[in-house]
Amino acid sequence: MDKVAAVVVTFNRLEKLKTVLAAIEAQTTPPTWIVVVDNASTDGTGEYLRTRESTLTLDVVGLATNTGGAGGFSTGMERGHDLGADFVWIMDDDCYAAPTTLALLQSGFADAVAELGPDVPFSCSVVKFIDGNICEMNNPAPTWDWGRLLVKGQNSVMVKSCSFVSVLIPRWALEKHGLPYSEYFIWFDDHEYTLRLTRTCPGVQVLDSLVVHDMGVNQGVNFAGIDAGNAWKFAYGVRNEASYRRHHEGLAAFALFAARVLIMMRRGRVRRSLRWTMTKKLVEGFRFNPKVRYPAGVAVGAGSRA
Repeated sequence: MDKVAAVVVTFNRLEKLKTVLAAIEAQTTPPTWIVVVDNASTDGTGEYLRTRESTLTLDVVGLATNTGGAGGFSTGMERGHDLGADFVWIMDDDCYAAPTTLALLQSGFADAVAELGPDVPFSCSVVKFIDGNICEMNNPAPTWDWGRLLVKGQNSVMVKSCSFVSVLIPRWALEKHGLPYSEYFIWFDDHEYTLRLTRTCPGVQVLDSLVVHDMGVNQGVNFAGIDAGNAWKFAYGVRNEASYRRHHEGLAAFALFAARVLIMMRRGRVRRSLRWTMTKKLVEGFRFNPKVRYPAGVAVGAGSRA
């Protein structure tokens, strides 16, 4: 059977993390390892993980500084690769999996490969909010022919990007496409990475593989809603997406993105000082261009689907 490393990135969410770990341990098809990347938490997470007993092999990576979700996932995915995992199953520390989530991701991935070929780069879950509604932040972007597998009798749709909330990624994809940009810190790291993975073949969302995202407020990214409390996140998001549009899609895509940010902020009557901050982040994103890093010991683009 395939060896799976469940990778959880956490920062100061100890009580939610306990629920996440219990849900992973309760999988009908459990992973081989649980890799927890502790992003320098200060709420007792490190002490808890050092003494916690698990029915699975618990591998804790404690970081000296907070590297954000992007840095945490890059570290955790590389650790899963180092352990010898055939797949990494990645998620946040507020993502609660149903007992069959992983098994359905695995079978959905295998079914998609049988139909589309060996280049399928990931399978992801349907993400619900705690009230049972769809989670606004975590809707994958479908391909133009998203229903191709549905008409073949499969329970999956084809997607070109998704968020890092229950995604199963094969080992070969890490070796061929590298790791997420740790420099992004937070926001858009998941979309950039999954867009990178789907350049050759789409991923799939498995419609009966379910998780709950306990993210507090159920809302997506809206530049009209920038305020003093969330501006630090939007600053990363604007810089990161601007960088992606400029360096991976071209000047026209960058210009369209910049215009959208500026128009939405004006329509939302975002405070002038915050609009200026985001404008500077657009300029920073024009120059910001991280390089792909690969797991230790892997030559550039060496991934094999054999």
